[in-house]
Amino acid sequence: MDIFEPHTNVQTETIIKAAKGEIPADLVIKNAKLINVLSEEIYDTDIAISNGIIAGIGKGYTGKEEIDVNGTYVSPSFIDGHVHLESSMLMPSEFAKLVVPSGTTTVIADPHEISNVMGLQGISFMREATKKLPLDVYMTLPSCVPATNLETSGVDLNSYDLALLIDAPWVLGIAEMMNFPGVINCDSAVLSKIQLGLEKHKCVDGHAPHLSGKDLCAYVASGVHSDHECTTAEEAVEKLRLGMYLMIREATGARDLEPLIPVLKTHNTRKCMFVTDDRHPKHLAKHISRMVKKAVKNGVEPIKAIQMASLNTAEYFKLNGLGAIAPGYKADMLVLNDLVTFEPAMVFKNGKLTARDGKMLLDTDILKAPPLRGSVNIKYLYKEDFQIKVPAGRDKVKTINVIPKQLITRRTDEKIPTENGFAISDVENDILKIAVIERHKATGNIGLGFVKGFGLKSGAIASTVAHDSHNMIVIGTNDEDMYYAAVELVKSQGGKIIVENGKTLAHLRLPIAGLMSDKTAEEVQQNIKELENAAKKLGCKIEDPFMSMAFLSLSVIPELKITDKGLIDVNTFKVTDLFV
Repeated sequence: MDIFEPHTNVQTETIIKAAKGEIPADLVIKNAKLINVLSEEIYDTDIAISNGIIAGIGKGYTGKEEIDVNGTYVSPSFIDGHVHLESSMLMPSEFAKLVVPSGTTTVIADPHEISNVMGLQGISFMREATKKLPLDVYMTLPSCVPATNLETSGVDLNSYDLALLIDAPWVLGIAEMMNFPGVINCDSAVLSKIQLGLEKHKCVDGHAPHLSGKDLCAYVASGVHSDHECTTAEEAVEKLRLGMYLMIREATGARDLEPLIPVLKTHNTRKCMFVTDDRHPKHLAKHISRMVKKAVKNGVEPIKAIQMASLNTAEYFKLNGLGAIAPGYKADMLVLNDLVTFEPAMVFKNGKLTARDGKMLLDTDILKAPPLRGSVNIKYLYKEDFQIKVPAGRDKVKTINVIPKQLITRRTDEKIPTENGFAISDVENDILKIAVIERHKATGNIGLGFVKGFGLKSGAIASTVAHDSHNMIVIGTNDEDMYYAAVELVKSQGGKIIVENGKTLAHLRLPIAGLMSDKTAEEVQQNIKELENAAKKLGCKIEDPFMSMAFLSLSVIPELKITDKGLIDVNTFKVTDLFV
C-alpha cells in the first residue's frame, strides 16, 4: 500500500475486528517488552497487527502469523527528521538498502541539492525514485534555491514554483530557511515562502547558525520553528526557550550530538529530534540507531533517546499515526535485543518483516529511476582561467581556514608567493589555490581564492558536489592539475576526482545531476575508498576532504566562503576582495 493511500471501509472493519479479538490478526508479536514512548514505560505485552496497522496491544491475541520475540524489546522504528538523500551520492533505492536494516523506516528529505541543479524537475525525479521504496520518504520543499544571490544555481525557485507542490500529501512543509538575513530584514520573496507553508498549516524548518538575541526572536516570530545548526549547549538552550524544535545533527562533516548531550540530560527533550543532514555511504549502515546508542551511552535515558528518534519527529511534522506503538499507528517496529547497541534483530515496515540481523530481505535493485538530462555545462575552459593576478603592493590574501569536523571557517590574512606576477599555492605553508567554476549555464564565472588546512603536497582534487548550488569546486597545488581535474569532471558529467601530474588517481563518477551515482552502494563505497587512499597519498590531512571541500562554497555559514562570484564574507553577506 502506498503511504498516502487511505484504508477502505472493509480494511478498517478488519482492523476493528482484529482489535476486538473477533478475528485473527495478520501478525501477532508475542512476548514483547514494549517500549511505549507515549507513556514513557516498558512492559510485557503482545502486539496485534492488521493491514499494516497496529490493531491491539495486550495478551490473548491470535494471528495468522505469530512471532515470539522471547522477552526482547520492541520499539517504534526510527525517523530521520532532515536529510539530503543526494548527499549520500546514492540512488534512493541504494540509500534504503543501507538505512532500513539499521532501523530507519521513514525519512523527511529536503531535495535541496538536486533542486539547485534542476529545480522542480529534480524534485519530481526524487519523488518518482522514492515512492516505491520499503522506506517512507516525505519531503519538504527547498526554500533557498539559490541559497543566496552570491552564487549561480541551475534555477531559481520562488514561492509560486513551490505552490505547485505544497498541497501534495508527501510534502510536509518548507525546508530549512537558510537565508536568515532575508527573514529578519523582511525580504518579501523570502517571507512569501514562509507564508506559503504557514497558510497550508505545514512546517517551516530553520537553519540559523549562531543567530541569537532579538534577531533570533525575529526569526522564530516569522514562523520558523526548528533548527539543525546548534553546535553548543548555550545555543541549543536559547532556541529551546524560544519554542524551537532542536534537530540534533550527526552528519559526516558536522557532528553535534556530543556537545548537546548536557542539554538532553537536563532539559525537556520532547522538542528534540535526531537528523543526519548530509552523510556519505560509509556512515549510513548505522544511521539514526547510532545516534540513539551514542545518546544513551552518554547518559540520556533510553526512552527519551528513542522518543527523539521517533515520536518527537512524527509529532513535529504532524505525521499522525507514526512514531509510536499503539492502536491505529503504522506497524513500523524494531525488535532490539538490548538497550545498549540498538542494532535491530528485526525491522518491520507496515507490519511486514523487511530486514533481519542487518540485512534487507526485499530486493531494491529492481527499482529503477526515471532518466535525467546532463547537468555539467561549462564554458570552454583554459589553464589561464586559474591564474590570479597580484595587484601592485598587495601580497596578502584573505584565506579560508577549515576547522576539522565543523562547517564554519575562519579568516586569516596570509602572505602568498608569486610567479611572473601571479599568486600561486604555498604548499610548504599549506595554503592552496581554490576555484569554483559555474557549471549550470556556462556563464564562465570562476571564483578564485586560497584555502588552508587540507595539507596537499601535490596534485589537485575536484568535485561537482559543492553546497548549495553545486558548481564545480577545485583545490590544487598547481594550475595544470586543477585544469586537468576540471576537464575530467566535464567528461564524466559530474563526480569527484583526485589527480597528480596530469593523471587520474581516483575518480567517482556522479552522472545524475552531478550529485549521485547510478552504481550500487558497494561500488560507490569502493570508489570512495580509492579517493580516500589517493588523498592520503597526496598528503591530505583531513579525514574526509571532499565533505569539507563541499561546504567551502556554502555562503550562509560563517566566516569566509567562496562561490563562482568570488570570495564571500558571510558576516557582511557580501563579495569581498581576495587581497587585503
